[in-house]
Amino acid sequence: MSGLGEQLAQGIAGLGLSVDVAAQRQLLQYLTLIAKWNQVYNLTAVREEPRMINKHLLDSLAVLPHVSAHSILDVGSGVGMPGIPLAIARPQAQVTLLDSSQKKTAFLRQALIELGLVNVTVVCARAETWRPPRKFDLVISRAFSSLLDFVTVAGERCAPTGVLAAMKGVYPRQELAQLPRGFKLDRAIPLTVPGLNEVRHLILVRPEL
Repeated sequence: MSGLGEQLAQGIAGLGLSVDVAAQRQLLQYLTLIAKWNQVYNLTAVREEPRMINKHLLDSLAVLPHVSAHSILDVGSGVGMPGIPLAIARPQAQVTLLDSSQKKTAFLRQALIELGLVNVTVVCARAETWRPPRKFDLVISRAFSSLLDFVTVAGERCAPTGVLAAMKGVYPRQELAQLPRGFKLDRAIPLTVPGLNEVRHLILVRPEL
Protein backbone atom coordinates (compact mmCIF):
# COMPACT_ATOMS: atom_id res chain seq x y z
CA MET A 1 0.00 0.00 0.00
CA SER A 2 1.30 3.48 -0.87
CA GLY A 3 2.05 6.08 1.78
CA LEU A 4 -1.14 7.93 0.87
CA GLY A 5 -3.10 4.68 0.98
CA GLU A 6 -1.73 3.89 4.42
CA GLN A 7 -2.56 7.39 5.64
CA LEU A 8 -6.12 7.10 4.35
CA ALA A 9 -6.64 3.60 5.79
CA GLN A 10 -5.35 4.68 9.20
CA GLY A 11 -7.53 7.79 9.14
CA ILE A 12 -10.64 5.77 8.26
CA ALA A 13 -9.85 3.36 11.09
CA GLY A 14 -9.36 6.34 13.40
CA LEU A 15 -12.86 7.53 12.51
CA GLY A 16 -14.23 4.10 13.42
CA LEU A 17 -15.53 3.56 9.89
CA SER A 18 -15.68 0.51 7.66
CA VAL A 19 -14.79 1.42 4.07
CA ASP A 20 -13.76 -1.43 1.78
CA VAL A 21 -10.47 -1.51 -0.11
CA ALA A 22 -12.08 -0.85 -3.51
CA ALA A 23 -13.76 2.30 -2.14
CA GLN A 24 -10.47 3.44 -0.60
CA ARG A 25 -8.84 3.07 -4.03
CA GLN A 26 -11.61 5.21 -5.53
CA LEU A 27 -11.02 7.88 -2.88
CA LEU A 28 -7.31 7.98 -3.74
CA GLN A 29 -8.11 8.10 -7.47
CA TYR A 30 -10.44 11.03 -6.77
CA LEU A 31 -7.63 12.81 -4.92
CA THR A 32 -5.30 12.25 -7.90
CA LEU A 33 -7.91 13.81 -10.21
CA ILE A 34 -8.19 16.89 -7.99
CA ALA A 35 -4.40 17.28 -7.96
CA LYS A 36 -4.25 16.89 -11.76
CA TRP A 37 -7.01 19.44 -12.47
CA ASN A 38 -5.63 21.77 -9.81
CA GLN A 39 -2.50 22.33 -11.90
CA VAL A 40 -4.60 24.04 -14.57
CA TYR A 41 -7.84 25.20 -12.98
CA ASN A 42 -6.92 26.08 -9.36
CA LEU A 43 -9.87 24.21 -7.88
CA THR A 44 -8.70 24.11 -4.26
CA ALA A 45 -6.13 25.99 -2.18
CA VAL A 46 -4.88 22.75 -0.61
CA ARG A 47 -2.42 21.27 -3.12
CA GLU A 48 -0.40 18.66 -1.22
CA GLU A 49 -2.09 15.24 -1.43
CA PRO A 50 -1.22 14.19 2.16
CA ARG A 51 -2.93 17.38 3.41
CA MET A 52 -5.89 16.73 1.07
CA ILE A 53 -6.45 13.35 2.74
CA ASN A 54 -6.91 14.96 6.15
CA LYS A 55 -8.40 18.29 5.12
CA HIS A 56 -10.78 16.96 2.45
CA LEU A 57 -11.34 13.19 2.52
CA LEU A 58 -11.26 12.43 6.25
CA ASP A 59 -13.03 15.69 7.11
CA SER A 60 -15.85 14.67 4.73
CA LEU A 61 -16.02 11.08 5.98
CA ALA A 62 -16.11 12.19 9.64
CA VAL A 63 -19.83 12.97 9.35
CA LEU A 64 -20.77 9.41 8.32
CA PRO A 65 -21.38 7.95 11.81
CA HIS A 66 -23.87 10.75 12.50
CA VAL A 67 -26.02 10.84 9.34
CA SER A 68 -27.99 8.23 7.48
CA ALA A 69 -29.88 9.03 4.30
CA HIS A 70 -31.03 7.51 1.03
CA SER A 71 -30.95 10.85 -0.81
CA ILE A 72 -28.24 13.45 -0.16
CA LEU A 73 -27.83 16.98 -1.51
CA ASP A 74 -24.39 18.59 -1.21
CA VAL A 75 -24.94 22.36 -1.53
CA GLY A 76 -22.01 24.42 -2.79
CA SER A 77 -20.15 21.19 -3.48
CA GLY A 78 -17.05 22.79 -5.05
CA VAL A 79 -14.73 19.92 -5.99
CA GLY A 80 -17.20 17.44 -4.49
CA MET A 81 -16.77 17.69 -0.75
CA PRO A 82 -18.32 16.10 1.16
CA GLY A 83 -20.60 14.61 -1.52
CA ILE A 84 -18.17 12.43 -3.49
CA PRO A 85 -16.49 10.82 -0.45
CA LEU A 86 -19.96 10.11 0.99
CA ALA A 87 -21.12 8.61 -2.33
CA ILE A 88 -18.03 6.39 -2.52
CA ALA A 89 -18.29 5.22 1.08
CA ARG A 90 -22.07 4.70 0.91
CA PRO A 91 -22.87 3.53 -2.65
CA GLN A 92 -26.49 2.78 -1.73
CA ALA A 93 -27.14 6.52 -1.27
CA GLN A 94 -28.18 8.76 -4.16
CA VAL A 95 -26.09 11.94 -4.04
CA THR A 96 -26.66 15.24 -5.85
CA LEU A 97 -23.78 17.73 -6.11
CA LEU A 98 -24.96 21.33 -6.54
CA ASP A 99 -22.59 24.16 -7.45
CA SER A 100 -22.91 27.33 -9.53
CA SER A 101 -19.35 27.23 -10.94
CA GLN A 102 -19.16 25.83 -14.47
CA LYS A 103 -15.46 25.11 -14.00
CA LYS A 104 -16.07 23.04 -10.87
CA THR A 105 -19.11 21.20 -12.20
CA ALA A 106 -17.12 20.33 -15.35
CA PHE A 107 -14.53 18.74 -13.06
CA LEU A 108 -17.25 16.93 -11.10
CA ARG A 109 -18.80 15.45 -14.25
CA GLN A 110 -15.41 14.22 -15.45
CA ALA A 111 -14.66 12.79 -12.01
CA LEU A 112 -17.92 10.80 -12.05
CA ILE A 113 -16.95 9.27 -15.40
CA GLU A 114 -13.41 8.37 -14.37
CA LEU A 115 -14.47 7.04 -10.96
CA GLY A 116 -17.45 5.12 -12.38
CA LEU A 117 -19.85 6.65 -9.86
CA VAL A 118 -23.41 5.85 -10.94
CA ASN A 119 -25.09 7.08 -7.73
CA VAL A 120 -24.15 10.75 -8.20
CA THR A 121 -25.78 13.57 -10.17
CA VAL A 122 -24.17 16.97 -10.86
CA VAL A 123 -26.24 20.16 -11.14
CA CYS A 124 -24.75 23.51 -12.19
CA ALA A 125 -27.07 26.13 -10.70
CA ARG A 126 -27.36 28.66 -7.91
CA ALA A 127 -28.79 27.12 -4.75
CA GLU A 128 -31.14 30.10 -4.35
CA THR A 129 -32.90 29.52 -7.67
CA TRP A 130 -32.61 25.77 -8.30
CA ARG A 131 -35.88 23.88 -7.93
CA PRO A 132 -35.26 20.14 -7.54
CA PRO A 133 -37.92 17.62 -8.55
CA ARG A 134 -37.93 16.19 -5.03
CA LYS A 135 -36.76 17.00 -1.53
CA PHE A 136 -33.81 15.28 0.16
CA ASP A 137 -33.35 13.22 3.32
CA LEU A 138 -30.03 14.96 4.01
CA VAL A 139 -28.92 18.41 2.86
CA ILE A 140 -25.27 18.98 3.74
CA SER A 141 -22.68 21.68 3.15
CA ARG A 142 -19.32 22.86 4.31
CA ALA A 143 -19.35 25.84 1.93
CA PHE A 144 -21.53 28.30 3.84
CA SER A 145 -19.87 30.72 6.24
CA SER A 146 -23.23 31.51 7.87
CA LEU A 147 -25.60 28.92 9.34
CA LEU A 148 -28.48 31.36 8.79
CA ASP A 149 -27.67 31.61 5.06
CA PHE A 150 -27.36 27.83 4.74
CA VAL A 151 -30.70 27.08 6.41
CA THR A 152 -32.45 29.92 4.56
CA VAL A 153 -31.16 28.79 1.15
CA ALA A 154 -31.14 25.02 1.64
CA GLY A 155 -34.06 24.55 4.02
CA GLU A 156 -36.61 24.34 1.21
CA ARG A 157 -34.65 21.45 -0.33
CA CYS A 158 -34.95 19.36 2.85
CA ALA A 159 -37.75 16.81 3.29
CA PRO A 160 -40.06 17.47 6.28
CA THR A 161 -38.56 14.46 8.07
CA GLY A 162 -35.04 15.16 6.78
CA VAL A 163 -32.05 16.92 8.30
CA LEU A 164 -29.82 19.84 7.39
CA ALA A 165 -26.15 19.25 8.23
CA ALA A 166 -23.71 22.15 8.42
CA MET A 167 -20.00 21.33 8.71
CA LYS A 168 -18.48 24.05 10.87
CA GLY A 169 -15.34 24.91 12.78
CA VAL A 170 -15.86 26.31 16.27
CA TYR A 171 -19.26 25.85 17.92
CA PRO A 172 -21.47 28.51 16.23
CA ARG A 173 -23.35 29.70 19.31
CA GLN A 174 -24.31 33.09 17.90
CA GLU A 175 -25.38 31.64 14.55
CA LEU A 176 -27.60 29.06 16.26
CA ALA A 177 -29.39 31.87 18.08
CA GLN A 178 -30.34 33.25 14.65
CA LEU A 179 -31.88 30.12 13.14
CA PRO A 180 -34.87 31.06 10.98
CA ARG A 181 -38.36 30.24 12.10
CA GLY A 182 -39.49 26.73 11.24
CA PHE A 183 -36.14 25.08 12.06
CA LYS A 184 -34.61 23.83 15.28
CA LEU A 185 -31.24 22.52 16.42
CA ASP A 186 -31.29 18.74 16.64
CA ARG A 187 -27.69 18.06 17.71
CA ALA A 188 -24.28 19.72 17.69
CA ILE A 189 -21.57 17.07 17.43
CA PRO A 190 -17.86 17.77 18.04
CA LEU A 191 -15.77 15.96 15.43
CA THR A 192 -12.19 14.77 15.70
CA VAL A 193 -10.58 14.36 12.29
CA PRO A 194 -7.36 12.29 12.28
CA GLY A 195 -4.36 14.39 11.27
CA LEU A 196 -6.34 17.63 11.33
CA ASN A 197 -5.48 19.90 14.24
CA GLU A 198 -8.62 22.02 13.90
CA VAL A 199 -11.85 22.36 15.85
CA ARG A 200 -14.71 20.82 13.89
CA HIS A 201 -18.45 20.55 14.61
CA LEU A 202 -21.34 18.97 12.74
CA ILE A 203 -24.51 20.98 13.29
CA LEU A 204 -27.74 19.06 12.61
CA VAL A 205 -30.88 21.15 12.11
CA ARG A 206 -34.36 19.79 11.49
CA PRO A 207 -37.57 21.35 10.18
CA GLU A 208 -40.12 21.86 12.93
CA LEU A 209 -43.09 19.65 12.16
